[in-house]
Amino acid sequence: MKLKLLSLCVITIIASKASAQSDEAKKVKKTWDVSSEVGAIITSGNTKTTTLKGGIKAKHNLDNWHNEYKLSGIYKEDEIENSADERVTERTNEKYSLSTQGNYKLTEDHSHLFIYGSYVSDYFGAYRNETVVSVGYGQRLFSNENMYLNAEVGPGVKRFEHQNDSSEIDENGNALAGTSESEVIGVGKLDFNWQLSENARFTQLVAVEYGESNTKTTSESALMTKINGSLQMKVAYNVIHNSDVSPEKDNTDTETSLTLVYSF
Repeated sequence: MKLKLLSLCVITIIASKASAQSDEAKKVKKTWDVSSEVGAIITSGNTKTTTLKGGIKAKHNLDNWHNEYKLSGIYKEDEIENSADERVTERTNEKYSLSTQGNYKLTEDHSHLFIYGSYVSDYFGAYRNETVVSVGYGQRLFSNENMYLNAEVGPGVKRFEHQNDSSEIDENGNALAGTSESEVIGVGKLDFNWQLSENARFTQLVAVEYGESNTKTTSESALMTKINGSLQMKVAYNVIHNSDVSPEKDNTDTETSLTLVYSF
């Protein structure tokens, strides 16, 4: 009887320690937070289209730094009828983007200094490619249990290349097609996050790059719903607006997407 009682006590102590270690491990903040996003739409029959969209985002949280890395791409092709009345497949959208941001945490809660760099390659957009480097200050403007609003502002430098088919000309009458320009810009960003329920979250991101030759505004409205512990479904509406583009281009590009997001 005493042996059984002693064995029960030992088992209880071991189980208690294991539970405490498990709880302590849960409290440890993850250093890396990585998520991947993928979506595809393929149709056939009277209309044939193929759209592929993917991306990966990684956050690295250190004692003094919070860093973020993003990589995304979209590819689309449609079947169209050419001038010879033949149905052919043609690429109608192809875009890739890469960005990285380092945030140095300040002593004040939810405030930081940042350095940001990005590169965008867009075959059908207002510009063929764009490179941005900026620095600035960020702070949380509002927060409660379910939502928060962050803001960032600062100066930067932007270099962009005009599309090869651009009909724009400079002040001297020279064609800008295929040429590159650089300018000093001001950048600003608002990041809103609202936890609607345990399984649903709404995010709104608005970013502005203000320059003398062009002002670019991007917006993403997204609703994410949890499918299981690691898998989420994301519905997003993206808007890109450029104030000055060549006559054959639209000022505003929009994109509605439905993707799956896996976190690991």
